Parts: sequence; C-alpha cells; structure tokens
Amino acid sequence: MAVDTSSFRNGLKIELDGEPFTITYFQHVKPGKGGAFVRTKVKSLKSGKVIDKRFRAGEKVELADIEERRMQYLYQDGDSLIFMDNKSYDQTPFTAEVVGEGAKFLKENIDVDVLFWKGVPLNVDLPNFIEAVVAKCEPGEKGDTASNVTKPATLETGAVVQVPLFIKEGESIRVDTRSGEYVERVN
Repeated sequence: MAVDTSSFRNGLKIELDGEPFTITYFQHVKPGKGGAFVRTKVKSLKSGKVIDKRFRAGEKVELADIEERRMQYLYQDGDSLIFMDNKSYDQTPFTAEVVGEGAKFLKENIDVDVLFWKGVPLNVDLPNFIEAVVAKCEPGEKGDTASNVTKPATLETGAVVQVPLFIKEGESIRVDTRSGEYVERVN
C-alpha cells in the first residue's frame, strides 16, 4: 500500500530501496521559489542507521510490511533462542544477532515485543527493566564505604553488571536492559 507525503508522521514505517525504515522527523517545506518538498530523517529498522531524505510534495511511498508481535522467551537451544507467540503458541527460533545486546538479559518466560518485516524477525525489544538474582559476586570489604564504589556481579542470566558493595549473592536486583546498569535492590 502506498501513502503520499501528506500522510507522513513520526513512527510511520515505510519501505525505501527494498529496506524498512521508520520516520523519526519530518518537515513540510514550501520555499518561495520552486516546488514544495518534505524533509525527513528516516531510521533503518535493519541496521539502525539514520539518514536524511527529501521527498517531493505529494510523492507516493510504499508502507513497509511490518508486524509487531508479543512473544515469550522460552529457552536456548544451541545457538538458537526459542520464542513462543503469545496468541498462536507457535515456537520460533531466533539467532542471537536478531536479539542483539539484550540477549544477555533474557530470562525464561519473559515477554518481549518482536518486530517482523515480511515474516522475518528484525529486532527484539526487551522490557526496560528486569529483575534478576545475583548468581556470583565478591563480598564487599568491611569499612569500604566510599561513595559510588561498585563491584562486578554475575546475574542468573549470565550478564555482568556493576553493583554497589552491599549487594550479596542470592539477592534480587532490578537492572536497566537499555544501559545494563544496576537500578535498585528488590525485596
């Protein structure tokens, strides 16, 4: 399906040169001389690269065949990460490249949003925060109370995050999956 430039809005997913993009910025420009045009910034849904693109006013652009599905992470099978569609219960294997850096924060039965383009998974959006148990960390030194002193801790998911000295093995903590930073201790 094609749309013209008057339908542009932030977040609209379009197809350019056979690749899916999302519009992150647009501006209709009517210069004093010459024809009107639309100045845009589009972000590739495959690579994440942002490019500037100009369209003539009224130009038609194809909408990308994008589908968003809520899925649940089940388990890892060799190099594949197995996800289940929450509606159809179909299980789909993904590669670690599709999941990206977030793969180290995947816990069994966690719900994620998956973006598909023409039936192929493009990326996986984890929740912004997860709760995980600290599987391994060194004990803090008694009396070492300088502010902002941290130590590495390995979570049950295998991720290593920097935590305050008072965190012990077996405690649950909340971690920001976007930055990989410790947020707080969870009771």
